[in-house]
Amino acid sequence: MTRLLLVLAVLMLATATPAGATPPQDVDGYVRAYLDHTGLPGAAVAVTHGDDVVRVAGYGHDAAGAPLTASSRLPVASLSKSMTAFAVLQLAEAGRLRLDEPVTRYLPDFRLADPRGTKITVRMLLDQTSGMADSAFPDLALPQPHTLAEAVTRLRDAELADEPGMRFHYHNPNYEVAARIVEVVAGQPFADYLRTKLFAPLGMTASTSVDTPPPGTEGHVRAFGIEVAVSEPDWFTGGSHGVLTTAEDLAKWLRAQQDGGGVLSPASVRLAHTPAPGRDYALGWRARDGRVSHTGEWFTHTAAQVLLPGGYGVAVVANTGMALDNEAELLADGLASLLEGGAPEPATPAGVVADRVLGALALVAVALAVLGVRRAGRKPRWWRLVPPLLPLLPLVFLPELLGWVFAGRRGTYAQVLYVWPGLVVALGVAALAGLTVAVARARALVSGTRGHDQEESDETRGDAQWASASRRSGS
Repeated sequence: MTRLLLVLAVLMLATATPAGATPPQDVDGYVRAYLDHTGLPGAAVAVTHGDDVVRVAGYGHDAAGAPLTASSRLPVASLSKSMTAFAVLQLAEAGRLRLDEPVTRYLPDFRLADPRGTKITVRMLLDQTSGMADSAFPDLALPQPHTLAEAVTRLRDAELADEPGMRFHYHNPNYEVAARIVEVVAGQPFADYLRTKLFAPLGMTASTSVDTPPPGTEGHVRAFGIEVAVSEPDWFTGGSHGVLTTAEDLAKWLRAQQDGGGVLSPASVRLAHTPAPGRDYALGWRARDGRVSHTGEWFTHTAAQVLLPGGYGVAVVANTGMALDNEAELLADGLASLLEGGAPEPATPAGVVADRVLGALALVAVALAVLGVRRAGRKPRWWRLVPPLLPLLPLVFLPELLGWVFAGRRGTYAQVLYVWPGLVVALGVAALAGLTVAVARARALVSGTRGHDQEESDETRGDAQWASASRRSGS
């Protein structure tokens, strides 16, 4: 009997929720409430507490309608940067590179159009203070490389936005160069290095890194509250945002942030999490308000990871892409609040609210167009053709305008359609409505001019006839 009680006690201790930890059912309840409230199709979630796994699960469905599970492999986008940083720090610990040495020591092919590029160090790549920026080198809008080697050599046309080491600029090529350093120093492809030196030792057997989205990588874009299943566009993701993984593996990754998980020393982990004085971006992680975190965005998926002061770790991957909101970040923040003892309520994403406003404005534009066409014949003037055509300007220059709004992160028109289809549709409707009014006014103007010319012609003909008749009567 005593032995039986001892066995039961051991089993209870093994399955008990860690002291002070949030029960898994609370995590489940919040995630399901979030999906129900927002219409998010699906998400994968990992929650850890110290060395314990509180919850790993999938919720909702993927783009094909299949249920998401804890073993569903999804892209974590720029969460990959923290993994690339770990790989670089491993090589630094092994004495195979130094963080404050120039990049050119390890990559002789690293040459920028700006001669100041020779001052860029490995550390500046990881904390994104290299001076490279989207404003000086619009990565997304340019032809994409196919390998990390090509990603480095194409930088020969890149200018710098700032002196190296002076200012933070979030720029994906920083981590493409860092990953290429790993390849060259380790003497093996970057994806193989991650698999053998990082993922396998941590037990992340379902994780891999890709240079481009593989076939079948589908997620969603949202327009006016409607989720539309789409394939991920073809773009370069290597080193910066190319890791595919599962909720089960993300739990192992979060646990490794406690002490390095045997792949990195605790001191190097602290270095990865700790920004330089006066900054908030460390090495693949951002530290704000006592939390250490990072977000990630593909065009069809978003991701977020958060480390809390109390020992909790949260990772979320959502299968709706980048927009005004990172929905994985919204969900992760809500879970973080829950784990810290709060009672968060799911909120409607700002993108959905904005789309509703845009939809209403588009309907107003249609109504004004109908009214404008009806009144087009009243007082036709050439200058009245201009105002209806104004919505065409933001539509034509939309990528440039959004690049200005988002600090130089300018993409192509097709990419804008992925990111904010509601804005493109609303502007398209407004532009078409305005063009219709302009055409109607132009026709009225031409018709009015012809009518005026005809009246003048009739008056001239009448005067001539009267003069001719007068001459005949006088003769």
